Amino acid sequence: MTESRRFVVGRGAYAVARVAVLVRAPAGWLWWLGVVAAGIGLLVPSVTGRTIGVLAGAALFLVALAVTATVRRKRYAALARSASRAGKTVILQDRAVSVRVWRRAHRWHLAAAFLLAVGASFAAPAAGGMLLAGVGVGLWWKALWIGRWEEANESLLWVRTDALPGPWAIGGPGHSAVRGYLTTGVVAGDARPGGAKRVVAKAAR
Repeated sequence: MTESRRFVVGRGAYAVARVAVLVRAPAGWLWWLGVVAAGIGLLVPSVTGRTIGVLAGAALFLVALAVTATVRRKRYAALARSASRAGKTVILQDRAVSVRVWRRAHRWHLAAAFLLAVGASFAAPAAGGMLLAGVGVGLWWKALWIGRWEEANESLLWVRTDALPGPWAIGGPGHSAVRGYLTTGVVAGDARPGGAKRVVAKAAR
């Protein structure tokens, strides 16, 4: 698969990435790292004991999920409402490319988050891992929310890759540095509304 596809609509080529894909990209990693960290945390000696650690972790999971799923929603909604139609000769970045670029830029962040989650287990078993998993589920939930907007408006949301903040900035496509989104029809690109991989039905033989 090529690293990008052209969508012919103005002038001046530039690459755009799906907003939902960028939001969804960390979700799976944070979920699984959180689950593994929580599992390890149950095996290490701790100050509070397993029961308190798991209860604290459950509370942190729910708080992280709620906060991550709702933070910057107004910003995303405002950018979506003011989005303009994608210009001519826009290069649509493939879903796999967007995920791979994100992973390369944030691999050390993920490693640090995992080590911190495991380290926190010496104080409260599993709590750090459950917090990490909650953030992952919250991002997945937010991507689904974006997907519902895309389905309701029959448009896919894209952001220029050169407008995205650096890897140390928090907020991704909802960051204040992002000035606007672009839209295409729902058949553009290789990801469905919400950022999931588009499944192409094979022709019957």
